[in-house]
Amino acid sequence: MGFVVNLPTQSSPAKIAPEDIKYVQIGGQSVRVDLAISPAAQERGLSGRAGLADGEGMLFVFDQPGRKMFWMRKMNFPIDIIWIAEDMQVIFIEKNATPNSYPQAFGPDTLAKYVLEVPAGFAEKNNLQIGNTVLFTQ
Repeated sequence: MGFVVNLPTQSSPAKIAPEDIKYVQIGGQSVRVDLAISPAAQERGLSGRAGLADGEGMLFVFDQPGRKMFWMRKMNFPIDIIWIAEDMQVIFIEKNATPNSYPQAFGPDTLAKYVLEVPAGFAEKNNLQIGNTVLFTQ
């Protein structure tokens, strides 16, 4: 008679400290991310930037799951915004959020622990769906 031991993997969110996340694996793609962990970085987000290249994004990492609303204040380009639950499942996607949508806020009615911002069109191009699994890697 044997037994199974669940060993943590390098891509497990419990194994990687938030500040060590370099890539988000989603929809069969690897996205190199800048991190927004501090409240100041989260407030600033991508505002003021000229754009994002394909394969780049920003990952917001929150201390606790919550109802996270996002707006396009001081943004210069459209983005897709992807909300991720603590169990690493996609729970909401806002496609092509444009700068002229401000002051409208976007977000799910459910709790998110992470939010990923990527160039507009990423979700459609990669057929992202609610329930997709996300992995973080170094």
